[in-house]
Amino acid sequence: MKFITIIGVGLIGSSIARKFKTIDGKIKINIIDNSKENLEKSKLLKLGNTFCLDIDKKIEESDIIFICTPISSYEQIFYKLNKFDLSNAIISDVGSSKVKIIELAESILKNKIFVPGHPIAGTEKSGPENGLGDLFKDKWFISTNCKLCNEKNIEDINLIWKKLGSKTITMKSKDHDSIMAITSHIPHLIAFNIVGTASDLEEDIKSEVIKFSASGFRDFTRIASSDPVMWRDIMLSNKDEIISLFEKFNNDLKQILDAIKKDDGDFLEKKFKKTREIREKIIEAGLDKN
Repeated sequence: MKFITIIGVGLIGSSIARKFKTIDGKIKINIIDNSKENLEKSKLLKLGNTFCLDIDKKIEESDIIFICTPISSYEQIFYKLNKFDLSNAIISDVGSSKVKIIELAESILKNKIFVPGHPIAGTEKSGPENGLGDLFKDKWFISTNCKLCNEKNIEDINLIWKKLGSKTITMKSKDHDSIMAITSHIPHLIAFNIVGTASDLEEDIKSEVIKFSASGFRDFTRIASSDPVMWRDIMLSNKDEIISLFEKFNNDLKQILDAIKKDDGDFLEKKFKKTREIREKIIEAGLDKN
């Protein structure tokens, strides 16, 4: 690789740029973002070599193009990419849902290589100033198949993410979306909602909630402080899986509420014991160092 383009220089895009600069200082990094503020911050941070407000002919020099924007902007980006000769480039993305993105890419992109991807990494912070060079270290990167790529293309993208520090795996797009719905999207949805519920309390109670917030509620507020545009797009793009699994979650929650109403302590203890066992498995797998 000699030339990479990063479209969208938020947390993920800026973290990719930071890591590439440590891998090989000779790689040219072209940063595109429709925010003048983000571009100015990127220049001050020296994240790239060229900085543009929109996609132009320079993108034809790219070996790799990373799309790191909110999912709602993908359609416009795909149409713009279609105008250029990208025969030597692989286009990839970092979106948190895949089925809808792949359908969109396959319907718009012509004579282009597109490898759908998703790094399982991030923080609640956003913007180029919050990127981290080691954000992807020992984190999973998931690639998925689509009609616009072959196995070699996928291997190439996986190799790049290994250089960025990630562990890699390839899976079906629907499997990816189902897994993300239960492990990430629904937890975020619950966090947004519970913090919203707290904000609707009477003022005197709300101030006490904030004052005496225990670690559990603080974790919810941390998650709920994530980028609202990005999460709006994620919820809408993966709505089928989210709705399906949330309905199951609601049924399980109803069983717990019924047990509380009936003073059924045995049911509650068994339920909580089962969830504790899952937590222990997560720690054993090294997925949580805390």
